[in-house]
Amino acid sequence: MTATTPSPPPAPSPAVRRARRGRWGAAAPLLLGASVVAALALLSLFVGVSDVSPAALLRGDSDAWELVAVSRGPRTTALVLAGVSLSIAGLIMQVLVRNRFVDPSTAGTVDSATLGLVVVMLYAPGLPLIAKAGVASVFALAGTGVFLALLSRMPLRSPVMVPLVGLMFGGVVGAASSFVAYRFDLVQSLLAWTTADFSGILRGRYELLWVAGVLAVVAWVVADRFTIAGLGAEVATGLGVDHRRVLMTGLVVVALVSAVVVTTAGVIPFLGLVVPNVVRLFLGDHVRRSIPWVALVGAGFVLVCDVLGRTLRHPYEIPLGVVVGVVGSVVFLVLLLKGSSRVG
Repeated sequence: MTATTPSPPPAPSPAVRRARRGRWGAAAPLLLGASVVAALALLSLFVGVSDVSPAALLRGDSDAWELVAVSRGPRTTALVLAGVSLSIAGLIMQVLVRNRFVDPSTAGTVDSATLGLVVVMLYAPGLPLIAKAGVASVFALAGTGVFLALLSRMPLRSPVMVPLVGLMFGGVVGAASSFVAYRFDLVQSLLAWTTADFSGILRGRYELLWVAGVLAVVAWVVADRFTIAGLGAEVATGLGVDHRRVLMTGLVVVALVSAVVVTTAGVIPFLGLVVPNVVRLFLGDHVRRSIPWVALVGAGFVLVCDVLGRTLRHPYEIPLGVVVGVVGSVVFLVLLLKGSSRVG
């Protein structure tokens, strides 16, 4: 009795091979982008006033390792978490409001969170950081709700009017914060929150940003529902999606992320506006497909701006909020001009 040799497995069909190539073709750019962000994060560890080099780390210099563990590492981690979470929060807000000119800094969200922090410093300055972030989240959510209520009551003939309404509302809230701060001698605290400065980020003072990172993951999990909700209440209801619940989920994510970042590091203006718009130029409005790229571009953009702030006036440092604000305001004006020319 002769043994039969097993027949080789059938070769994959052309359709299967094309699907495999398509998956690899989609993943390869993401891997390249992640490599670039990792390289920027590595560069961030070795830029600063104190001299830390890879050679010092490799030979086991205890001072260099301590500096990386206490200051440089937490700072780089905080930059990545803030860039990822705020950029995704901006994308969610633009999809739900159905306007590409809004983000937490142009809708009064971060201004409301700052007002909440001023109130905390006035009535309960000894609260722990997580409690301060909780109060700021409540104020941020309330401010976002007021912004949406204003939009629902105004005849907006142009999409350009939406961020202008948000900026005016944010200006009113910011003026209230400034008045309270001047009245009760809290100006220094207010300045620390209104301009993001990561130079003071140390081990033990940034860990709250992991909450923002978790919220970014939550946004990716429910991304398809955000995409459907962005089509409008009637379409979303017709497709079996509870539009009100998804809208509230998105607004809670945006408010929490904004409050956590403002409480930990300060306001990073226009980040949630610039990054999603750049990504949407290439990928369109599909939230699930856009979120990984928004996260990578947001982290990379923040890292680049932070490195520039540390090197342009070395050994002095330009706060991250100033660098991002300058770049973001220029991009914001360009987007407004393009939007108004299309409407006109």
